[in-house]
Amino acid sequence: MRMVSTLTGIAFVASIGLGANALAQTDCSKIVPASPFGKDDQTGATNRITPAVTKAAAAEIQEGKVIVMSFPLTDGVPLFGTRFTKTILTATSLAPGASFGENQLTYMEDTYLSQSHVGTHLDGMGHIGRQDCYYNQIAMGKFITQNNMTKLGLENLKSFATRGVFIDVVKVYQQAGKLKTNANCRTPCLDKGTVITAEDLQAGLKMTNTTLREGDIVIIHTGWGDLFAQFPAKNTEYNSGEPGIGKAAAKWLIEQKVVAVGADSWAVEVIPGENPKEAFIVHNMLITDSGIHIIENVRTDLMAAEVAQTNRATFFFSMTVPKAVGLTGTFVAIEGIR
Repeated sequence: MRMVSTLTGIAFVASIGLGANALAQTDCSKIVPASPFGKDDQTGATNRITPAVTKAAAAEIQEGKVIVMSFPLTDGVPLFGTRFTKTILTATSLAPGASFGENQLTYMEDTYLSQSHVGTHLDGMGHIGRQDCYYNQIAMGKFITQNNMTKLGLENLKSFATRGVFIDVVKVYQQAGKLKTNANCRTPCLDKGTVITAEDLQAGLKMTNTTLREGDIVIIHTGWGDLFAQFPAKNTEYNSGEPGIGKAAAKWLIEQKVVAVGADSWAVEVIPGENPKEAFIVHNMLITDSGIHIIENVRTDLMAAEVAQTNRATFFFSMTVPKAVGLTGTFVAIEGIR
């Protein structure tokens, strides 16, 4: 019995190795487009954020007003699939007699156990692929270890200091008389399964007399984020689907040469999708094919109120991403500065 178990284990490990080698031999040039930034590029669309782009974006700061655009990172928020979070506080030096020195110094620190794609977070270039083919035709089977990726990690990204453009699709649907909301939303929202089109995005830009330019980051307000804000009470409803951009809208955004697309939803794209045979196809279009980041679970209600009051949809987009080697994504803090 022990020999059979050993042989079974060897066969299992061997099959994994053979599978990885087989995937590593995929001809990704037939599956994924080449990067417009060169054959060795691992950075993606943040290549578009040049010093000139950042300087131009700085002109958006007129009053110094800071708008929070990320949700608090805490246990209990909605999570996709089997993702989890757990916070553990270490405060042992607060126990009697455990302090340090004559000054009785004490300290506390945290352990945060979590996947990287939780809360308001950024999808990196290594998050989504076709088969084992990822951004810039990289056959990822050759570049993964038990711990991380050896290509396409977050350490390759450049600055996100650019212009943000806010599109309020709720107002677009209200103005067109086609808003079908969800009873669980406390404020107007598009219901799950609502496909946001390129025409919807263009109508939203027209409402604020805004034109996209290369290097922008687009943030879409659907109202669905109100369910996130009600955590944990509405977690099941929030995760049950969502309004989002469809393939035509994604194609149009790619043509505008944006850097990232974010929304107040857990996938940015419409769920259920337009084609039941395709899985998260907009992720493939933006990330895998175009090097454009997706930012999920963005808090948009505060900026929506600001834009409604001023009719100005642009702002300086402030988001720092850690140079986390080999990671596929990370939770982020975003501020829109006006």
